[in-house]
Amino acid sequence: MKLLFDLFPVILFFVTYKLAGGGDKGGACTSSTDIPITSDPILAATAVAIAATLFQVGWLLFRKKKVDPLLWVSLGIVAIFGGATLYLRDPAFIQWKPSILYFTTALAFFAAPPLFKTNLVRKMMEPQIPLPEALWGRVNAVWALFFAFMGGANLVAVHYLSCNAWVNFKLYGLTALMFVFIVAQGFVLAKYMPEESK
Repeated sequence: MKLLFDLFPVILFFVTYKLAGGGDKGGACTSSTDIPITSDPILAATAVAIAATLFQVGWLLFRKKKVDPLLWVSLGIVAIFGGATLYLRDPAFIQWKPSILYFTTALAFFAAPPLFKTNLVRKMMEPQIPLPEALWGRVNAVWALFFAFMGGANLVAVHYLSCNAWVNFKLYGLTALMFVFIVAQGFVLAKYMPEESK
């Protein structure tokens, strides 16, 4: 259920883009000031993604639940870059948004231990996975490298793929990479966990 909630803006972005006719678009993501936002697939999808992320935060606040710091960061980035795409009618900004989010996350993982004496991955995972002390630093570094890789992968996709192919990659490719990474990590870390925690 949490996975669906986390993917909510991405799924709505994808669905809106397809329903607005984006699937028929073969070239680069382009837009025009001559047509309304609702008639342009990439602009309509961007507007829906911003609204969906706002809804996520509002829903959690309404239910008096904690908003994950990463969701706040995501809201800020999608508002800035999505807003720039809508205002300037330039889809490049929303295409860069996943990379900015992934690079920001990677930087946070790298910088938190030396600057704030905090291992962010350990803070997120330790209640569920009690690993040996010496292993947390390596796990944190792997997560940082993975998010940096994800950011780079999105930039490559933006540069080389058509608009429609990039939208598909954003939903299927990046989500699949994340799923494979988490599953692979689970197999690797299982041998380090205490017997009663397996």
